[in-house]
Amino acid sequence: MAEPDNNGAVRDLLERIALAAVGAVALTAERADALAEELADRGVVKREDARALIDDASARWRGDATRLGEKAGATLDGLFRELGLVTKDDVEELELKIAQLEHRLRLLEEAPARDSVPPVQH
Repeated sequence: MAEPDNNGAVRDLLERIALAAVGAVALTAERADALAEELADRGVVKREDARALIDDASARWRGDATRLGEKAGATLDGLFRELGLVTKDDVEELELKIAQLEHRLRLLEEAPARDSVPPVQH
């Protein structure tokens, strides 16, 4: 039995929504508005409901991508440590510690010079 044309259009529209959800990380506000407007024009949902659905999908996909990136980063950090490799964060932390030690050393070296200068008498 053939489907009515309207069901095919709705299915096409739902496929577009799914593709938009997959690409939601890069979905701009302008494109999200256009997609919500198209859904409203076709009478599938209200514009506000469509926009809320798109925003929720975008937030969910962004969150998933962030968590995946954090997990991958932690896995790589662990692997680098096991291999004895130094990460950029390790190097930056060491550079900061060295700079702090150099500053403290300069302060210690300057202290005797200041103590040996006799006070000015009036």
